[in-house]
Amino acid sequence: MALKTNSADGRTRSTIQIFIVVGLCCFFYILGAWQRSGFGKADNLAMAITKNTGDCNILSSLDFETHHGGEVGADSDSKPKVIDPCHPKYIDYTPCQDQRRAMTFPRENMIYRERHCPPEEEKLHCLIPAPKGYVTPFPWPKSRDYVPYANAPYKSLTVEKAIQNWVQYEGNVFRFPGGGTQFPQGADKYIDELASVIPMANGTVRTALDTGCGVASWGAYLWSRNVIAMSFAPRDSHEAQVQFALERGVPAVTGVLGTIKLPYPSRAFDMAHCSRCLIPWGANGGIYMMEVDRVLRPGGYWVLSGPPINWKTNYIPWKRPKEELQEEQRSIEDVAKLLCWEKKYEKGEIAIWQKRVNADSCPQRQDDKFCKSADTDDVWYKKMEGCITPYPDVSSSSEVAGGELKTFPERLYAIPRRISSGSLPGVSVETYQEDSKLWRKHVNAYKKINKLIDSGRYRNIMDMNAGLGGFAAALESPKLWVMNVVPTIAEKNTLGVIYERGLIGIYHDWCEAFSTYPRTYDLIHANGVFSLYNNKCNIEDILLEMDRILRPEGAVIIRDDVDVLAKVRKIVGGMRWDAKMVDHEDGPLVPEKILVAVKQYWVAGENSTSSQ
Repeated sequence: MALKTNSADGRTRSTIQIFIVVGLCCFFYILGAWQRSGFGKADNLAMAITKNTGDCNILSSLDFETHHGGEVGADSDSKPKVIDPCHPKYIDYTPCQDQRRAMTFPRENMIYRERHCPPEEEKLHCLIPAPKGYVTPFPWPKSRDYVPYANAPYKSLTVEKAIQNWVQYEGNVFRFPGGGTQFPQGADKYIDELASVIPMANGTVRTALDTGCGVASWGAYLWSRNVIAMSFAPRDSHEAQVQFALERGVPAVTGVLGTIKLPYPSRAFDMAHCSRCLIPWGANGGIYMMEVDRVLRPGGYWVLSGPPINWKTNYIPWKRPKEELQEEQRSIEDVAKLLCWEKKYEKGEIAIWQKRVNADSCPQRQDDKFCKSADTDDVWYKKMEGCITPYPDVSSSSEVAGGELKTFPERLYAIPRRISSGSLPGVSVETYQEDSKLWRKHVNAYKKINKLIDSGRYRNIMDMNAGLGGFAAALESPKLWVMNVVPTIAEKNTLGVIYERGLIGIYHDWCEAFSTYPRTYDLIHANGVFSLYNNKCNIEDILLEMDRILRPEGAVIIRDDVDVLAKVRKIVGGMRWDAKMVDHEDGPLVPEKILVAVKQYWVAGENSTSSQ
């Protein structure tokens, strides 16, 4: 009997011990989860440290070192490779629009002015220098009217376009009176005439495309009307026209209407504009007007000023045969009818057409002229097609195809139609709203790191991997603009959403050089870019391109995984950047970090240069 009692007591003790062990395990599991949730004492301390080190200027000497380092590899202790400056002859080098390379391509249909990037063995692996005397551009709005001569020392336009008031040389600056070939009395008066037909005042027209923009005075003067223009022009005999535009603080890229589709999504722009842009609109079966139609929003406007409009009066001063001009205008009118554009205005040398709001508004359109491509936004290096881009389907004759947009600025945070309609797979209304909220949080953190962001110091800003445009939306201000780049290898094609928000952007592959001059951006933001391009192309090449387009003393914000940033930081250590690593705004335990950097000021001839 005693043996039975002892056996029972043993079983009882074993059961109690099991319960104790299980209870302790549960207690420590709950304790660990509680601490990781951010309410633990250790995490409060870490958050306090992050807060104290984050609220400072990037130019300060405070410690921005990360508290959560990653493994770099066996050579992590070695010194970074020093990247030498390029030869001064490359001061204005544009790799994919290089003049010497361009001349090896056919001139037919402007092929030689399109993008032709160097092969791997011809890429430069050096730092593009700034010209001697380079200074920080004037702040906006003074920059609209004045550009330091040393930054773009080219006087040819001051002579060639003297009577047209494009640009004047005055001492150590260029002055831009706001004139143009078609508006020698100033862009404001010209825009006033357009605004008598096109609803610019109420926010209906927000995004505009300026083809063959010159020095972008049209886009510069639209800014005061809350209209943002994407301007482009080729790098040609009009030396530095796009460079002048960007020095003035106006969005612009080097580009041309040739044989390749424009790097913008369908239904992107509220208005398109050509002011004596020398594009043969009626040629090649109207293919250039068809491309404008693709990127023009239903209900959008196309403005054409200059030849051949009003040819009967102007054929003598234009020094062109009237028969040639008459045929040119007839061809344009025929293509406009084919596209079912409605002419709204023609006076003097200005004509304005409006695109119909849907296909039902134009029953006479020929079905055999519609493009067969399923994806109208698949444009990167794709040939233009001599066909009409179909409208999205509508349920009634009054409905705007693709959805009617809110006026700006309301459309900035309204739900884009591409999302609400479900046409962007993987992005719901809730996803979009959470993304907007997240980027407001990120941008607030950036402003604590760099207090100059809100000051007007950074006018031209680039987001290298823009996603849904949340970074640009959170920054929205009349002091700045953001070039939202959607990488061609991005998982989701979001550029159409960005335009529906009233922002601008472009498609690009960061394995290649961007379509701009050196030193054209004040601040570059790169979210997940290096993770995205991991094993796609060389990290160093991407960083050298960032350096090329960044102005001296410009800033960089790179957000990525800590292991990736460790590799990036090592390379920039040899690039004349001052860089610091900062913890994620949620604390040091988050593996995503922020690398902030400032490009040092240096100019050609100050240091030894490479042989390149």
